[in-house]
Amino acid sequence: MFADKCNKIFKRAIEDYHKIDHVDAQTENPYTQGSIEWILYEKNWIDTVQWHLEDMVRDPGISPGKGLAIKRRIDRSNQERTDLVERIDEYFLEKFKHIKPKKDARINTESPAWAIDRLSILALKIFHMKEQTERKDTDEAHRKLCQMKLDILREQQADLSESIQALLEDYQQGEKVMKVYRQMKMYNDPKLNPVLYAAKKSPG
Repeated sequence: MFADKCNKIFKRAIEDYHKIDHVDAQTENPYTQGSIEWILYEKNWIDTVQWHLEDMVRDPGISPGKGLAIKRRIDRSNQERTDLVERIDEYFLEKFKHIKPKKDARINTESPAWAIDRLSILALKIFHMKEQTERKDTDEAHRKLCQMKLDILREQQADLSESIQALLEDYQQGEKVMKVYRQMKMYNDPKLNPVLYAAKKSPG
């Protein structure tokens, strides 16, 4: 199943990151560049780095300057993440382009890639919640609560994986129409964000 492939790649990317465990660590993607496996690994690596940046920016003792720098880095990361999600959808558009949808075919609420994006985040939640169940510097009540949450996260992962697979099968059988809408984020575009294009016109 494609979702199983995703889960294995995401797990590998997360484990690879934590061998160094630093937001400036350089990724060594083990897959052929440009392949869907390479894109999935790259996508999760960005998610993993961003996860830790989100932790860092919540440090109550962080300086305003450092906090702003991290927030801007997160903003850039979100754009890279969106770009990779759209590349995953392009893969599926190509894969299903020869499938003729049935007359009563439906459109799904989200594209496969955005469901896979949620699967990537779930893999991160599972990894870090498992860490909480193994902490030695906290009490048994904390570990038990985190184990309950971990069980739910694993159930979510299994359910989402099954749903993604069912969606892909629907596309293959013409039960659903493969249709993708670009995100068209405006706040990173200097031509669309009024703060950015006003600053560009300002003489100061």
